[in-house]
Amino acid sequence: MPTVVAIIIVQGYVAGAVRRVRERLPSDDAGLTTLEITIIALGLIAIAALLVVALTAAVQRRVDQIT
Repeated sequence: MPTVVAIIIVQGYVAGAVRRVRERLPSDDAGLTTLEITIIALGLIAIAALLVVALTAAVQRRVDQIT
């Protein structure tokens, strides 16, 4: 999967998560709590780590094919 496509998919998930969180909040408070921001950030870090592992494995496989 190309990196740009993966980034677009992740942005879609984040936008959906933010929308769902905002729907649960009272209408007079549109901000996110610190805990919600932390959970979203940890989720994004986990997704980024998975992408790095996948890309590293793919590159390593290609390098092994060359030699």
